[in-house]
Amino acid sequence: MAFCKSCGQEIGTASFCPKCGASQGAVATPVAAAASPTEGLQENVAGLLCYILGWVTGLIFLLIDKRPFVKFHAAQSIAMSIGVIVLYIALAIFMGVLHVMHIFFLGLLIYPILWLALFLLWIFVMYKAYQHEKYKLPIIGNLVEGVVK
Repeated sequence: MAFCKSCGQEIGTASFCPKCGASQGAVATPVAAAASPTEGLQENVAGLLCYILGWVTGLIFLLIDKRPFVKFHAAQSIAMSIGVIVLYIALAIFMGVLHVMHIFFLGLLIYPILWLALFLLWIFVMYKAYQHEKYKLPIIGNLVEGVVK
């Protein structure tokens, strides 16, 4: 003979108590899956945000977000930032050579043009990510795609 776990009423083989309505079976409580930190962001917005602060936001999204589109843009952002740093180091060495040759003014023309080109590239890749396009930069894109997979 079975009795209600809540009120003690005889229930027989029923799964609910006829007196108080309490469930008598083991009820599986649903466990909520761990929410992704970027769950509320759409893929295209997350892809755009990967480029905002260069390698910093790229690294954050690469570690946090698991979606392939976002991981690609995060890795490309990191690679692009490293490429820009290498480019500026090479340009600094070139500027030193120009200074020794007493034609330093030529370097003063190169810096603004390079800065504008990199700024336009930064805006372009953010636009492509926002348009939900997986745009690959010429050299970096193929390397990044192989790493992310």
